[in-house]
Amino acid sequence: MTATDTTIDVAGLTKRYGRQIAVRDVDLTLRAGECVAMVGHNGAGKSSLIKLMLGLTTPTEGSLRVLGADPSSAAAAEVRRRVGFLPENVAFHPAMTGRECLDFYARLKGLARAGNDALLERVGLEPAAAKRRVGTYSKGMRQRLGLAQALLGDPRVLFLDEPTTGLDPALRQGFYDIVRERRDGGATVLLCSHALTELEGQADRVVVMNRGRKVAEGSLSTLRTLARLPVRIRLTVAEEAYGALAAAAGGLTRLPGGVVELVCANDDKVDVVRRVTCTGVALTDIDIVQPSLDDMYAHFLRQDAAE
Repeated sequence: MTATDTTIDVAGLTKRYGRQIAVRDVDLTLRAGECVAMVGHNGAGKSSLIKLMLGLTTPTEGSLRVLGADPSSAAAAEVRRRVGFLPENVAFHPAMTGRECLDFYARLKGLARAGNDALLERVGLEPAAAKRRVGTYSKGMRQRLGLAQALLGDPRVLFLDEPTTGLDPALRQGFYDIVRERRDGGATVLLCSHALTELEGQADRVVVMNRGRKVAEGSLSTLRTLARLPVRIRLTVAEEAYGALAAAAGGLTRLPGGVVELVCANDDKVDVVRRVTCTGVALTDIDIVQPSLDDMYAHFLRQDAAE
């Protein structure tokens, strides 16, 4: 398997519920060995698109192939065994233990249960926790059990909807370690999340959804180029050097801690830094702050609303 293998192919996909359009003319290609983040507010079409990819609903228009098959067809039963899904709201029978729940889902998939203990430990549920009833679990523990369920059978396609809800920072880092393992092993990972900041550095591509449509797509670098948002350059200087720096650079804003900030276009940042360093003013620190995913997401939604 290579990173160029197409696992999901979406073309002109539309889903209507009466007069309401949940997904509107979406084109999207996902490949093996990549992690794609799909972002958007509630009602943007993310969950509706995942339901279509899982075969839980059928398209009104357009075409959809998951691992080469129509996911809603009877012939796609084998394909569904190679797909893992962690829903936004995880629900398990409270009287069952964690181990019993995972064994149950393994049987549903027709899988051996021999590796379930190791899988529970991999997601952070130690043997003592696996023997407890799910009704005693915290939100984070249920989320980890849900992740273990999604990972059963080493799926080639993994859908994760708000997967880090209820996880503390250390567990979130462990979760993304697992995501990278699966991606590097050749799986396709589709992440849906409102926690945009934590997606930076995790996703190979970002798909921005709004009102059922795809409004932007690309790597963070590509999205920054498309958005053309300004870059912030923050300089730490001595108080007595502020006047000379202001005369040379202009447009400075004072921030706490002896930091000054100037804003410029991304293409101009090298020239601005060169001009500042040529003033002879002693700098103790310099930081170039690129637009965040939050910034770009807000920009694309404003742009879509204007259009």
